[in-house]
Amino acid sequence: MDLHKLKLTRYILIAMVGGAIVGLALSQFVDFVVNPDTGKKFLDSNNRPVLEHSFLADYVINGLFQFLSEAFIRSLMALVVPLVFVSLVCGTAAMDDVRKLGTVGLKTILLYLATTGIAITIAIVAALLVKPGLGVGEIETQGYVPGETKSLLNVFIDIFPKNVSSAFVEGNMLQIIAAALVFGIALVVSGEHGQRVLRFFNDLNEIIMKLVIIVMLIAPLGVFAKIAQVFAKEGFDTIFALAKYFILVVAVLLIHAFVVYPVLLKIFTGMNPVNFFKKMRNAQLFAFSTASSNATIPVTLRAAEERLGAHNKIASFTVPLGATINMDGTAIMQGVATVFIAQISGIDLSITQYLMVILAATMASIGTAGVPSAGLVMLTMVLGLVGLPPDKIGLIIGIDRLLDMVRTAVNITGDATITCIVANSEGQLDKTVFNRPAEEETVG
Repeated sequence: MDLHKLKLTRYILIAMVGGAIVGLALSQFVDFVVNPDTGKKFLDSNNRPVLEHSFLADYVINGLFQFLSEAFIRSLMALVVPLVFVSLVCGTAAMDDVRKLGTVGLKTILLYLATTGIAITIAIVAALLVKPGLGVGEIETQGYVPGETKSLLNVFIDIFPKNVSSAFVEGNMLQIIAAALVFGIALVVSGEHGQRVLRFFNDLNEIIMKLVIIVMLIAPLGVFAKIAQVFAKEGFDTIFALAKYFILVVAVLLIHAFVVYPVLLKIFTGMNPVNFFKKMRNAQLFAFSTASSNATIPVTLRAAEERLGAHNKIASFTVPLGATINMDGTAIMQGVATVFIAQISGIDLSITQYLMVILAATMASIGTAGVPSAGLVMLTMVLGLVGLPPDKIGLIIGIDRLLDMVRTAVNITGDATITCIVANSEGQLDKTVFNRPAEEETVG
């Protein structure tokens, strides 16, 4: 097989569909550990159903599939820190006027916060109209223990690392972004010395992008294993139990992705949204399969630069920052979940409380990690602000993994949209590349 002609989008789609079919089939042949007192499935420390010991459970679902999916995701995650740092240093150092960085940063942050505010507003309005919590009846919570949340002040303080090395080891994206920006600016003001180092970073950036291509070669296999494992463990039981909530969240996510983003793209750039979505398919599929904005950074960044035409000066800043603070999909889940939990708890929230939810969820997105299910932790803070019981989050844990996959795809779509808008405003969007007919992405 000629690897340079391997059509990733087609193979990833086949892998996703195949994984879902295999996973659902396996779910019919495995048993779950059940609490004899309640009849509910036991959950592990990651809030995932625990399987009874069997050949399929131990050696296929938790064995082979676990190995393949983890190898794929860890390979992507391993590239995130070096890619973000090196790419952002190159982008910052390439700016003719460092003062432009402040303009780019302000535009990016305001646009990200604005889209998040729009997302949760639509979610709350839709939930109030549809009323997903009515008629649900009594459903036992699944022992969810609210995680620890940071105050907004601490989020901003933590942007500045006490130890740069620990920021890299821990993968703290905000601190890595801050370090890269400062280092890039230092290269600009260092004259010829800085230029010599910059040439090295440019070469290193090219090598890392080739590593991204190499990792993409195992993508279909990793995606198949991940999707199969999720569907084998989750099945459709919990979706049927909370179908109204599930369908509403997905519907609002699709509205935000296919209405709000295209409208913003058309207004601010004049570009064709259809072409945008065609060129983002591969990144969206990666995001869906990994349920992690951070793990998808290498793929999103490559799509933004090579397929959408955003210059590295802009994309190297907006994409990693978006994976850290732009959580529109998470905000939508939080908006619908807040109304849902209020309704099943028999609590009527006031307009002021809903406005508080919108503000809190928008600002909380800055501190939400781009990893699977991090939005549930932030949801505990949002619920606490309006006096709703955090333990009710246990109602939605069963289906959150599947919803997390969808909302992550929405999140990275927002990252790419804002990247194009900011790049266009700075004259750094190559419209020839953007308008080039979209074909299935090939490796190489």
